[in-house]
Amino acid sequence: MTFRNEDARLLERVEQKARERSDAGLDGLVGGLESVVINVEPDHLKPAVEELLRYTGLDFAEAFETPERTTCVLGIEGGADFLLTSRKAGENPFLPFNDRPKSHDMPNARLETFVYKCRDLARYVDIQKRRGIRFMTEEPVRTSEYLFIQTAPSSYTGNSLGFVQWLHEEGSYCMEHAKPLEWFFQKPDLAHLKNIFELDHTATRVKAEHRDDAILEFMDLTDYDFDFAVYVKSLNSITNVARMSQEDYAQVFTSGIEPFVDPASSGPTEKFIYNYGLRVHHMAFRTEDIDATYKALGDDGMEFLVELVGSREDGLKQTFTVASPHTYLVNEYIHRYGGFDGFFTKSNVTDLTRATDKQ
Repeated sequence: MTFRNEDARLLERVEQKARERSDAGLDGLVGGLESVVINVEPDHLKPAVEELLRYTGLDFAEAFETPERTTCVLGIEGGADFLLTSRKAGENPFLPFNDRPKSHDMPNARLETFVYKCRDLARYVDIQKRRGIRFMTEEPVRTSEYLFIQTAPSSYTGNSLGFVQWLHEEGSYCMEHAKPLEWFFQKPDLAHLKNIFELDHTATRVKAEHRDDAILEFMDLTDYDFDFAVYVKSLNSITNVARMSQEDYAQVFTSGIEPFVDPASSGPTEKFIYNYGLRVHHMAFRTEDIDATYKALGDDGMEFLVELVGSREDGLKQTFTVASPHTYLVNEYIHRYGGFDGFFTKSNVTDLTRATDKQ
């Protein structure tokens, strides 16, 4: 019998997972998204920073290096920080997920880690270790600025989740043994960049047969809950949304309805996984005045996989860019109009999913 996703089975497990999390004493320990870690090849680090400064509302904050990594920090008021890194030493635990037909040229490039705020990291780690969760270090790493720990990359998503407890000023990433770098990046003085705001959501491509497990694993590690799914049967694709609240950053998982068979017949979502591996496909930025912003981005050299989809009457407009040559990540720009009480519309999801077939 062919495996096929359906929500009834998932919803039963979601309810059970929420009870288990509460019974374990995890409710309220993990907060919202603090930062994302995007690793690139060493010669792509500066171009990747310049690209994000040119096409998003992010500003450059600082750069520093340790014996293991070079890091550039970008941020925006009210949103998650972006840590762009390149490894200098040590093994890359994400490599097994990166060597696919269209991603092997840059085997170190991917969005690797989502970092969430934790109010009592020692307690959180103790509970999770007793539940069988594996971390990359035995105990949280203590620096002058924060406590930090992260999971091993997930076999369902290829992503790691990190957890940070700030000791002093929040958002201070340059710890005591790091060497500040005298790097400076000038943000382009482009008026339309003021219309692009914080990270709204990201979407990770996961295999059809791992859809439920990927969502439940994420619930296990955070305070997020599965919210809803949008099925696009004609493209063998499901967009699944997990949220803490309607105001918070959302975590999206996109999978096939049925498993991969071959590139020609399995649909854009499963085809992407075949070509690029399990990974984050796109980062969505909240955008205002999206019509003018879309045109200005295009005039400034940005290429798109699809024109703007949706309308004011639908409640939202969205678009996808082509993938970055430095990170493999697609940018989404999304404008939800006042009064829109949903997250996506099925027609927009269909158009955007179909556009990824061009990658």
